[in-house]
Amino acid sequence: MLDYKLIEALAMVVREGGFEKGAKALHISQSAVSQRIRLLEEQMGQVLLTRTTPPRPTSGGQKILKHYLQVNHLEQDLVACAEEGTDPFFSTMSVGVNADSLATWFLNAIHSFLIEEQVLLDIRVDDQEQTHQLLRDGEVMGCITTLEQPMQGCRIDPIGRMTYRMVATPGFADRWFPNGITMEAASRAPAVTFNRKDTLHQQLLTQAFEKCPKYMPIHYVPSAEKFADFIASGLAYGMLPEQQIMPLAESGGIIDLTPGYSVAVNLYWQCWNLNATLLKKLSEQLIQRGRLLLAPTT
Repeated sequence: MLDYKLIEALAMVVREGGFEKGAKALHISQSAVSQRIRLLEEQMGQVLLTRTTPPRPTSGGQKILKHYLQVNHLEQDLVACAEEGTDPFFSTMSVGVNADSLATWFLNAIHSFLIEEQVLLDIRVDDQEQTHQLLRDGEVMGCITTLEQPMQGCRIDPIGRMTYRMVATPGFADRWFPNGITMEAASRAPAVTFNRKDTLHQQLLTQAFEKCPKYMPIHYVPSAEKFADFIASGLAYGMLPEQQIMPLAESGGIIDLTPGYSVAVNLYWQCWNLNATLLKKLSEQLIQRGRLLLAPTT
């Protein structure tokens, strides 16, 4: 029989990013947290947490955390039902979301769900091609991802399509692409991407020129809002979703550098295959509203 106090200590250290912060979240001493994790590791017969900064769960630790989060979510669902009609009880739901969805349509899609339900969101942001790793590691109960196949123990539903285009300000284009964008010019002009896992920029250049420059000067800006600001202020050129492009293009603030070329990204909702009321409600509204806000998947 698993001791959930011990597992909770492991979960808090991972969630908070350290033993001291995990201890504060549990309102116990740091030494008590260390003892609980050590005892859990002895019971399981394996190391569950790397003592790095921040601490990271091992593969065995990830499996235990995923189990703990699933059980915890079911318990929250049960308590919420039991306390119906009494003082508000908030359940916490952790979800993985790509930055562009968070900056454009995601909150609009789940707005009424958050109004109607006593739920607190714990949103983890990553590239849309990486969010499924959060689900696989048990850090979130659902994620928006480009992964088309359901992972073990999960269900999947298509949401819609986001289309990205390569844009810049007219002034930036005049300076760096006076004769239009070319491979040579793209190897000199400063670009911006979300992070080193973001390949949209390379995908469009490969589509337009059948290959990508070996070297490109790139800003890495892991914020959807500041990412768009970099482009709109003339500091770089890059890929933006059409939802962010439209208001800027209408005012003449940015232009499409490669008319006729774009990168379409199909988005899916993957979540644990649990019979949990809140997870079901979140999934239904996210899928239904998302399909109204986005173009159909291709």
